[in-house]
Amino acid sequence: MSASNEELIGRADLNDLEAILSVTNTDVDEAIHAVTDNADAIFTWDYEKGRRPALNRLYEKAKTSQWNGETDLPWGTEVDQEAVVMANAAANMGGLGGGVDESIIADSPFAKWTEKEWIRVGVESQNWTLSQFMHGEQGALICTAKIVETVPWIDAKYYASTQVMDEARHVEVFARYLDDKLSGHYPINAHLKLLLDDIVNDSRWDMTYLGMQIMVEGLALAAFGFIHQLTTEPLLKQLLRYVMSDEARHVAFGVLSLKEYYAELTDAELAERQEFAFEAAVRMRDRFLQQEVWERMGLDVKAVLPLVMHAPQRQIFQSMLFSKIVPNCKKLGLLDANGGWLRSRFTDLGVIGFEDNPDTGEEYSMFQLAAGEVAGTA
Repeated sequence: MSASNEELIGRADLNDLEAILSVTNTDVDEAIHAVTDNADAIFTWDYEKGRRPALNRLYEKAKTSQWNGETDLPWGTEVDQEAVVMANAAANMGGLGGGVDESIIADSPFAKWTEKEWIRVGVESQNWTLSQFMHGEQGALICTAKIVETVPWIDAKYYASTQVMDEARHVEVFARYLDDKLSGHYPINAHLKLLLDDIVNDSRWDMTYLGMQIMVEGLALAAFGFIHQLTTEPLLKQLLRYVMSDEARHVAFGVLSLKEYYAELTDAELAERQEFAFEAAVRMRDRFLQQEVWERMGLDVKAVLPLVMHAPQRQIFQSMLFSKIVPNCKKLGLLDANGGWLRSRFTDLGVIGFEDNPDTGEEYSMFQLAAGEVAGTA
């Protein structure tokens, strides 16, 4: 394997801020975005249900785990977003601006920030983060519909059809939370948009699985768990708990399906999947720099991003985002294929330490709650 960082992600240095910021979203004012889908729709005349028992069990579990975003969440909960920002900061960072090294920010705009600016950036950051999750969930909605079309196994088609419903519900509840409880949407981040475009554009059905089920959904599952643990807001906490129970099934679906398929691939074919996983990982890391938030705050993005990148809380968060992805790639054989190429790249990203975490194919059952149990927390 000889593909360089520059060939895969357009830059040699993973942390080249100039190159990262050069990726911009050019159609933020457009309501519609079209992507060419190059895949064939596959019919199968083999209707034998249960030939892949693990997928069949997921399908049966999905049928009994549906929840209603309209009626199962306590939408009457009052959300004072500024109060939530202050409570979250007090609970997790010792107060507004907590965890910031004053010696590092002494000559930066942050040094002059009052409580008002710290509250505002907390509000904007929450709006931005949940907006990107909402956009990613629509990507999952489209990609799972594509899996129904393109996967050749009936058990996988059955299960993927339940995930289409899950993803529609996720888009619905994130949009409602942003519209009714928070204070505004952000457009899709350019790095996330490029990744979703690449996943939809690829003609191979397993690349849709790898890009969406393993990479995007794996990152989302980790991020939801992190935010669920940190937030003090009860409606969001319950919303995330519902979504996490679905997402764990979705990632397990990808692991179980691809493990069988990847066992039959050649080294050259696996190399393409390794490169795709690495490119996806870098794009997802880059999107969490939140440059749109700093722009909206009126700051010089190039000047403040080095400070933001080295904030302890952000470094922990960005690292934890890969806590599901790395062990799942290991389970699929991608980490060590071709002389450990992906292992080396994940080492460069600083996330290889998660390789021995449980893969989602093993742990998804811990996320599953009976509908009555979840509703009982309302």
